[in-house]
Amino acid sequence: MTEPQTHHPNPSGLKRVAVLTSGGDAPGMNAAIRAVVRTATHNGIEVVGVRRGFQGLHEGDMALIGPRDVANTIQRGGTILLTARSHTWRSPEGRAKGAQNLRDWQVDGLIVIGGDGSFHGAHYLQQEHGFPVIGVPGTIDNDLYGTDHTIGYFTAVETALDAVDKLRDTGASHERIFVIEVMGRHAGHIALEVAVAGGAEEVFIPEDAKPVDGVVEIVKQSLAKGKASSIIIVAEGYPGGAEGVSKAIHEGTGQETRVSILGHIQRGGTPVSSDRVLASRLGEAAVYALMDGKSDVMVGRQGGGISHIPLHETWEKKKDVNRDLYRCAKTLSV
Repeated sequence: MTEPQTHHPNPSGLKRVAVLTSGGDAPGMNAAIRAVVRTATHNGIEVVGVRRGFQGLHEGDMALIGPRDVANTIQRGGTILLTARSHTWRSPEGRAKGAQNLRDWQVDGLIVIGGDGSFHGAHYLQQEHGFPVIGVPGTIDNDLYGTDHTIGYFTAVETALDAVDKLRDTGASHERIFVIEVMGRHAGHIALEVAVAGGAEEVFIPEDAKPVDGVVEIVKQSLAKGKASSIIIVAEGYPGGAEGVSKAIHEGTGQETRVSILGHIQRGGTPVSSDRVLASRLGEAAVYALMDGKSDVMVGRQGGGISHIPLHETWEKKKDVNRDLYRCAKTLSV
């Protein structure tokens, strides 16, 4: 049996990297930070932690961090580096100040953990200042092209599903219809998976702006079959949201409905094992990508292996929902 390679080649001569988390927090971000720090340290590279994302980078809120600083963090939700949405980074002047701060700290490359907005910021830094950047997909929405899953998605699904299971108990007890809104402003990945796993009667997603009238007929059919309660899942990005769907059901059937908007509860909590493992693999891969001289790419997981996708493709190319799963949701709702 061949022994695993303990050190990765470093042809780029990387000596110091910086890491930040940006945009909405996602369970597993801390596991990714931990992986970056420990992979870099293992290979003789120092790590600078940037607090509060691009805002902190612009303000120079940075410090060296080592393996002990990330101890006992893999199981924690949120991000120990904190995160913020930066308005100053949207200007060339703001990005120039951040680039200068990186140079002042003698940083050779930057790792950005976040979603498409964060990747835009990293891409512009590379384009305008030639600074090596690697993106790590950290967003519960699972909407980035070039990776099968994003860090935080698995945990968000489990959190939403737990709430759906509890609401189903209440709905059955009171013979009510629950319309449950899950996160997903532009993507229905969470809604679709929760709908199948939660046995929902119907699911509404942004990728398919089907008329809400159809759910009225579904509810009528369910009532005719003796089903006194139903679960309807709606992604927040579906036109009209859960409130619109609930109103249509009540007006079309006269049945009592309740709306439950799960909201930011889906962002928090202890990351499940799948997110911890994914974050660990991608954090390690991000350091290796910089060591190999790569830049302006996102590291992802596709088909069990590591992929490197140009950052601009992660938002320019559309990642569709699993259409087979969508069909399955419809088939099993009878």
